[in-house]
Amino acid sequence: QVQLVESGGGLVQAGGSLRLSCAASGRSFSSFVMGWFRQAPGKEREFVAGISWSGGNTYYADSVKGRFTVSRDNDKNTVYLQMNSLKPEDTAVYYCAASWESRNYYDGRMYAYWGQGTQVTVSS
Repeated sequence: QVQLVESGGGLVQAGGSLRLSCAASGRSFSSFVMGWFRQAPGKEREFVAGISWSGGNTYYADSVKGRFTVSRDNDKNTVYLQMNSLKPEDTAVYYCAASWESRNYYDGRMYAYWGQGTQVTVSS
């Protein structure tokens, strides 16, 4: 089992930045690949970013590529999502997720564990 707790969400103006954190407890953090997903009101959950066990490989949705950066610190059992140049369409609840597998970072069904989410609101 692993427990995930996100933090760092909030209200920011368009063009601003936020850094989300996801702290993991339980089983060895470095055993998991990690993903960030988001869900806006009335919309399906969508993949945002993913990172491999060591952090050597990262993956991004086209909508955030060049603006968001995912990273991890295995010594601190934490994964981060640095979000720059935020847009109103980035408004959503952001979730981190953990998986033992790495077959498809983009598919939420691959992830066995999820955090409770943190709200990000970008005003225009």
